[in-house]
Amino acid sequence: MLGNFVYANPTKLYFGDEPKNNLIEAISGFGKKVLLTYGGGSIKRNGIYDDVTAALTEAGKEVVELSGVMPNPTVEKVEEGRRIARENNVDIILAVGGGSTIDYAKAVSVSAWYDGDAWERFWLHHEDPKPGERIIPVGAVLTMAGTGSEMNGGSVITNHATKLKIGKVFGEEVMPKFAILNPKYTFSLPHRQMVAGIFDTMSHILEQYLSGDDDSTSDYLAEGLMRSVISSSRVAVKDPENYEARSNLMWSATWALNTLIGEGKTQDWMVHMIGQAIGAYTDATHGMTLSGISVAYYRYIMRYGTTRFARFAEVVWGIDSKGKTEAQLAAEGIDALEAWIKEIGAASEITSLGVTEDMLEGIARASFILKGGYKKLTREEIVEILKASL
Repeated sequence: MLGNFVYANPTKLYFGDEPKNNLIEAISGFGKKVLLTYGGGSIKRNGIYDDVTAALTEAGKEVVELSGVMPNPTVEKVEEGRRIARENNVDIILAVGGGSTIDYAKAVSVSAWYDGDAWERFWLHHEDPKPGERIIPVGAVLTMAGTGSEMNGGSVITNHATKLKIGKVFGEEVMPKFAILNPKYTFSLPHRQMVAGIFDTMSHILEQYLSGDDDSTSDYLAEGLMRSVISSSRVAVKDPENYEARSNLMWSATWALNTLIGEGKTQDWMVHMIGQAIGAYTDATHGMTLSGISVAYYRYIMRYGTTRFARFAEVVWGIDSKGKTEAQLAAEGIDALEAWIKEIGAASEITSLGVTEDMLEGIARASFILKGGYKKLTREEIVEILKASL
């Protein structure tokens, strides 16, 4: 295992089917005024809103509501949240929803008391808050598993005017102080959203696993998580209210991106960079942009990390290596990934997400190029990968 690192995660997790009691306990240590933020109103139809507001009332909190958080939160929505949080001088932001809502809450928390252009500072220039700057604490009630936002500092925001979708990973001070994880809260998700979350989880693990060549404990952890995701996904797509499968998927999603399995490693993240650029152009569901680009991307870079891709095939997919070269084994592993994507109903190409050939050059330009993976791509190579994903 290579690299020097410091690991800390301040988020306290409450897992299980006693969300009301857990929320009362979790939020009791914060101030009286709560900014309750959520999406389009599905939590009012499925009963989660009633659970949350009952807990807040019992905890003696004063609630300010901010609804309408979209799947890809925009800079305009962040500006609205900044204004409301500041005008009401809220003590904590409680995000009820999936990754977009939690990402949004972090964006508001870090920018509400900043007087300048938050988009330019935190997302375009990737700056961090300075010591002493006011940050509003965030708590989360998770209703969709996949992003891992409930236990990390990530916040992805979209600027439609510039056709940019940028993720900023903040430090411990912006991470949720607590997260309520009740697998039953994910039962009412539309099938497509559940599947998108499943692949988002898988992609987070792959971005950290398919990089580096050393013998790393982190990779053994990643392999176990991937096997769990594959196994539980096959149950959940057929039986969405299977508590065991949904609880495994929820727990795996949290651990896939709370920084643990990436410690001591280089990491790739180019699938996410390209996927986010696709999302900026199409507003497509995040997990589907990742599944739509992954197979073509991994087939392209596989030659530069053949040994790890062969291990992926053998350990994660159980493919017999007997009589095969590393390259053959590696290719079969990507074939297995593609077959699983189709099996669970995730997007296997990007045309279904609204991508057209005339968008490809723009998407390539909007993709941030990172160098942590097996191959640092050029813009031209990104276009070729996009063409192979149509």
